[in-house]
This record gives sequence, structure tokens and C-alpha cells, in this order.
Amino acid sequence: MAARGTGDAWLPSSLEAARIASLPSTAYYLPNFISEEEERLILDKIAAAPRPRWKQLTHRRLQTWPSDLVNNRLLDAPLPSWLETPIVPRLLSLPLSDDGDSPKHIFAESPHQRPNHVLINEYPPGIGIMPHKLSDGAAYWPVVCTVSLGASLCLNLYRSKEDGALDPEPAWRILQEPRSLLITTANLYTDYLHGIADAEEDLDLSADTIVNWPLLRDPEAFAGGRNPRQTRTSLTYRDVLQVSKVGAKLGLFGKR
Repeated sequence: MAARGTGDAWLPSSLEAARIASLPSTAYYLPNFISEEEERLILDKIAAAPRPRWKQLTHRRLQTWPSDLVNNRLLDAPLPSWLETPIVPRLLSLPLSDDGDSPKHIFAESPHQRPNHVLINEYPPGIGIMPHKLSDGAAYWPVVCTVSLGASLCLNLYRSKEDGALDPEPAWRILQEPRSLLITTANLYTDYLHGIADAEEDLDLSADTIVNWPLLRDPEAFAGGRNPRQTRTSLTYRDVLQVSKVGAKLGLFGKR
């Protein structure tokens, strides 16, 4: 299948080529979604953000762009240019399949036909996040696009037992390499929990345990079954369903 090169980024002709076949619902993994230079520039912009932009949690921190949600609504404002380009145009350039005269992209049926909100999470070595559903998930169109920066990390997907309790063993594991894009949709977004283990390294990595193993850029890097953690930063792109024009009218946001 034809692919498009962008620096050392490499995009398939459609998302169908990036589909994680062993998952029950639709998910896609692109190992080379951005280039090393693009990754470096974005990390530099994140590091240069004003201190008030960071929300400090117990063991990690995050930024929210263009703003936090208020009652599940986003105040209308553009994303900063360094979060817009190249990621958003690249997302919208990828058709779902090679079929049809006007192939649809992943946000084609969302309210704004593009992501309008980005959550930046920084995970130091040894720090993860408990299995959870997004508490504000109802505020978003059910498509999540996550770009990983800086280091690799294993994402665990969990299902609930018949009694409603969480099954402590992950149902699936996805290895996210730096510069990769992971897209999850439909009930992978709405019905399953996801989490990251508090671990200094990811273990038991193989073609039998990692669902996106055939799509990895460099599976040989994990041939020993181990991934020592380094600081990994994630960019989570979504479309907030409800947008208020109040922010724009009051001039609450600065220049991009």
C-alpha cells in the first residue's frame, strides 16, 4: 500500500493500513506520525509554556489547551500554532480507507470536523495513571488521537467483570513509541478503561502480549521483552461537542 513521507514521518495512504487488527473495536497505530525534528520543536514549546499553564498533580503534571472545560463546554479559542501544525492537518489528511471518491477522515462526522482540544500529560519514569474512563468523556466526540513524545510506554486496556468490578488483568496492551499516533474510537473509548502501570520499566513485551506489535516502528528495540521507562509526554487530541463563543467575545485568550 502506498505511503507518504514527510521528513522522517511516514503516513499510510489510509488508516486501514494502520488498524490494530486484534482489538474488538476500531483502533489505529501509526509509528512515524511526526518527525524527530517536529517532536523536538513541540517538546521545546511545552517546556517553554508559562508556569500557570501546568496543573501539578501528586506525581505528574499536565497542560490543557486552549483551556479547561467549564460544565463540559469549551470556550471558543484556537489551538496554539505549535499544537495545530503539523498534527491537525496531518490527521485530517488521512482517509479512513482507500475506497470512494471522497474518503472521510477520522473527524469527518464530529461536530466541528476537527479536534479543538488538547491535553498534554507528562509521565516521569515510574509514574502511571490508574485504570479509568474519562470522567469528562461525555463532553467529547468518541475519537481520541494520542501523539507520544520523548519515550515509549505501555498502555493497558481493561474490561469490567460481570459484577461490574474491574478485572485487574489488562485485556490488551498497546506499546506507544515516541512520535507515534494512537487513535481509539467507539466502544474502546466509551466502554473500556485504560491505565498506565506505575513501573520503572514495561515487562513481558512480545508479539504475543502487545496487540500493535506488527505495526511497531522498531520491534527489535523490545526484543528482550523490556522497556526501561523515560519521561514520556502525550498529546491527546479530541473534539469537544459544545463550544461557547463567550471566550472569544470577551478576549479571554491571548495570541497564538
